[in-house]
Amino acid sequence: MSIALEARGLTKEFKGFVAVKDVDLTVEKGTIHALIGPNGAGKTTCFNLLTKFLHPTRGTIHYEGRDITHLSPAEIAGLGMVRSFQISAVFPDLTVLQNVRVALQRKRGESFDFWRSEKTLMRYDDAARQYIDEVGLTDFIHHRAAELPYGRKRALEIAATLAVEPDMLLLDEPMAGMAREDIDRISDLIKRVAKDRTILMVEHNLSVVADLSDRITVLSRGEILAEGDYDTIAQSPEVIEAYIGADYD
Repeated sequence: MSIALEARGLTKEFKGFVAVKDVDLTVEKGTIHALIGPNGAGKTTCFNLLTKFLHPTRGTIHYEGRDITHLSPAEIAGLGMVRSFQISAVFPDLTVLQNVRVALQRKRGESFDFWRSEKTLMRYDDAARQYIDEVGLTDFIHHRAAELPYGRKRALEIAATLAVEPDMLLLDEPMAGMAREDIDRISDLIKRVAKDRTILMVEHNLSVVADLSDRITVLSRGEILAEGDYDTIAQSPEVIEAYIGADYD
């Protein structure tokens, strides 16, 4: 087994309240791993710890064998581990092409080139078009991001994330607020981009989790309740009780 991301004893306390407690998590390379749980389970806090937007009270996090417990989000992005957000994070007044060009500039680790001429920025166009085509947005390439339907905005965010060339992609509720048609489109997109990447995602939609995930970790009250493939998770009495209630028969 080759490990991409590993957490041991991961714990987060907020003024005496334990939001995440002693979580041990292993994400294998080349897999889609889902982090799920009922409301208040601690999955968002856990995700923010793993992506370094929160610092743990105790515990360790390793990426590709390197201790990243005390690194910043920017530093782990430089190592190849990049996250997206539950709310689409794109520049609304820029076109699809311009948004992806910004991401391509970010990959260089230099200052952005907003001040440069359009002709100079065109050197990024071929690479940007490849990512745009990969997420199915070629027909929208000159549309402002603000004009895109919600599902297309999420696709644009994934295109911009891919432009940074991550080895591991962390998705925060990629299907949140989507209609059925958009869910199917983004699910297919995630399957395509996962072919040569590792993906960890937080997701509420269990049908999406069943369709996409190789392995699932279920959190409840900040602790791991169960772990395994979907069939194993779906048959767990503890998971059923956590999602549906103790009176489930």
